[in-house]
Order: sequence, then C-alpha cells, then structure tokens
Amino acid sequence: MIFIVMFLLRALMLSLLFGASAKVVQDFQNECGQFFANRRSPTIFPEPQYRQICQALNNVYYYATFYDTDNKIPVYSAYKFEGLKDCKRTNRWYIEPQLDDKKESSSMKCEKDVKIQQLGDHQALNGDYDNSGYDKGHLAPVFQALSQSCADATFTLTNAAPQDRSFNRGQWKKLEKSIAEELSEQCLSKKYSVYIVTGVVPGASQIKNRVKVPSHFWTAYCCLDNNNKCQISRGFIGENKNITPKDKTVGELEKDLTTLYNVGSFELFDNSIKLPQQKQSELFHNNKAPVSYCLKEKLYQMFSSLLL
Repeated sequence: MIFIVMFLLRALMLSLLFGASAKVVQDFQNECGQFFANRRSPTIFPEPQYRQICQALNNVYYYATFYDTDNKIPVYSAYKFEGLKDCKRTNRWYIEPQLDDKKESSSMKCEKDVKIQQLGDHQALNGDYDNSGYDKGHLAPVFQALSQSCADATFTLTNAAPQDRSFNRGQWKKLEKSIAEELSEQCLSKKYSVYIVTGVVPGASQIKNRVKVPSHFWTAYCCLDNNNKCQISRGFIGENKNITPKDKTVGELEKDLTTLYNVGSFELFDNSIKLPQQKQSELFHNNKAPVSYCLKEKLYQMFSSLLL
C-alpha cells in the first residue's frame, strides 16, 4: 500500500512539473489564473499586437505577462507574493521563442540557443539595451520572488522595460522593498493571499528605434481574506525618472491608467472583490503604510521527501 501511495505521489508530481510549459495563450486567466486575484486578470486590450504569456522556466509556471509585440515591452506582469526569500540576481536573460515563431519552443530560452530568422520581430533582444543608457527594468521583481527558481524566471525580456537607471536603482528599488516588507507585516501575518500586478505605460521615445521607453512605471496589490475579498489594497505610479512614485488607492490608480492608456476604463482587480471607492479612500488616508507563486515547485518541495 505504501508503495502504491508513493508511486501515485510521484506520478502526480511529474504531471505537475512537466505537464505544462510556458506559452503564449489565448486566455491566461484559464491557463495560469493562479496569479490573478480570484483568477481575474487586469484589463486586456483587444488589439492583435498583444500577447498573453504564462511565464515559465523549465516547464514550471511562475507568473503571467500581458505583452505588447509592437512596442516590445510588457503592459503588465501579475504574480503572487509569499514573503521575503533573499533570492540572488542573475545576468542570464531569456526570451520567448514563440513570439517570433509559433512553431518554436513554448518555454523561455537564452537568445543564443534560439535559431529563428525573424528573431526580434515581436520582442526585445539583449542588444537593444546595449549602450542605451537604460536598465532592463523588471516588472515581476527578483526581490519579491518566492524562490531562487522564481527569481531566475523573472529574467526574461518579456518581463522588462527600459527604465531610467537612477530610478530603477533608486526610488523604484526602495518602493519594491517597502511594499514587500509592509505586505509581510500587514497581509501575510493575517494569512491573506497577496496578489500584485506591475506595469508600464509606453512613452514617446524608443531605444534602437525598436523598443518603447515607458513614460511611467506602476504597481498595485490586493490582499484577499478567506472569503476572497480584498481587505487591503494600494497602488503606486511614478514617472520614469528618479522621483518618488505617487501613493494611490487602487481606484485612483485605475483612473490614472484609464487616461494614460487612453481607454474607456482600466481595471486592476475584479470589482466584485474590491472595497467601495469611498472605503478604499478612508482606509488609505487613515493608514498611510506604504507578488510569483510557484505552485508546482512548492508542491514538489512538500512531497519530495516522500518521493525519494
């Protein structure tokens, strides 16, 4: 009986680890919805240049990205936060082969390992950033990753946009750190599930006449209680220069993004789980306190001792 249980557990883990791969999908709410609060993604633009990507490394999903193949930058990346893990940075940047050739690998790869004639037609490449004066600014960041594998998976150019170096290494870095610390104290301590979405707004300039430089970087979070209601939420937005990002309610940030993206409306989290705007504002002004869930990897860690 023990042997049978062990065999079934091993089979389950293998299916979880290798049964899926990173890919451009038609509906990432269904394919990798675990990275969205109540499996509901932020607003998705209908134009054909946008791609929904379930981001993975070595066949394990880590977060989701909505990507703009014309501007060659993401619109946003969505992920879960489960605490500070002290992950290390790497200089190994990946690309998504499927963006340039649908027949190619459905998992991120190093650029040198991809042999596609039209490579770079629909995504940024490492050379675009060389001598540009900009950093490859993470959306799903290393600092908030669940594990080292999660951190490594954030190093794909589909999760990066040209970011002013002083901003990336200055005020934006401080913001990522303060958000992680505050969420650990205010949300994780209460056993809330923490969802974060981070994005950029395309600006007027380009690097190498290919990759759009964002005018703004923004981020927002929602802490769901056991009833899947958003009890704590917050938003931040800053121009792409080293000044302190503005502190907003989620509703206020949504209004800003609606204007900046020039759309009818822009929704960050499912309206059914958010507090009313008036309540958001009350909590926000009364408490001015200043997100890559690796499900398969976590399950593997839980059961690995049983499977060996």
